[in-house]
Amino acid sequence: MFLNYTKDFILKKLIKKSLKNLDTNYSANSIKKIGLLVDSTSFFETEKLIEDLIANGILLENITTIIYFVENKNIEKPNFISLTGSQLSWNGKLTGVEINDFIIQKFDLLINYYDIEKAILLKITHKSNALFKVGFSSIDNRFNHFLITTTIENHVTFTKELFKYLKLLNKL
Repeated sequence: MFLNYTKDFILKKLIKKSLKNLDTNYSANSIKKIGLLVDSTSFFETEKLIEDLIANGILLENITTIIYFVENKNIEKPNFISLTGSQLSWNGKLTGVEINDFIIQKFDLLINYYDIEKAILLKITHKSNALFKVGFSSIDNRFNHFLITTTIENHVTFTKELFKYLKLLNKL
């Protein structure tokens, strides 16, 4: 337990240090393909969040989802691409073909649906090739182009605000 905390602390520090050279440019193209990065340790309604995205005109086949969860023998593995803390090494390398494919993939929008900074989620957000990144205001603002202030449990408000501002930005 203590080693996991230490690993998380060290890696968050390294990731934030690498943000000094961050390119904050983003594309003005419309949103078609979405990457969704969800922390299921604090949010349990991923399917409802995806339903909200579909209700706002996003096609299901254009949504790629990764779920972060804590490894436990009693918990059933999610139906989405799964991510655990053990897939991030001490030197900050991510293991898993699906995770690295997600990072490489060009998304028009990456939704970072987590409100607590965890090293593995920050690493994926930072390394992602997404053209436009959205997340919660409780996360360091250098990781996302657009921040929404709400609670993680309130996915309806999050998607409502997200699509309101995407329309204002002419991204839909």
